[in-house]
Amino acid sequence: MKPNYKRPFVQYVKKAHKPLQLAIEDAVEVVCEMPDVGELKVGDLAGIRVYKFRFNRQEYLVAYRPPDDDLPVEFLIIDFYQVGSHENFYDELKQYLRHEGGRGGSK
Repeated sequence: MKPNYKRPFVQYVKKAHKPLQLAIEDAVEVVCEMPDVGELKVGDLAGIRVYKFRFNRQEYLVAYRPPDDDLPVEFLIIDFYQVGSHENFYDELKQYLRHEGGRGGSK
């Protein structure tokens, strides 16, 4: 599966130091290999999965949306929305998804 990185994800990774960037890259590989590995969210975040990993005794979360099961293999793209520590993670994710939906972009 091919990853598609949204703006908040790219900005966080760009600002992170190299060892954390590599840990995030490893987490993305895990998600791409097994898209159902993350916890499925409900309510405002329905359809979003969150994969958790630890780096330097700190827990990080990766928010992503796996592709629909009924799509052909060549269209299997995973949207990675956000990565970061737990603090304000879900509030920022909800805000981004509302903003993205308001611009007429795909959710």
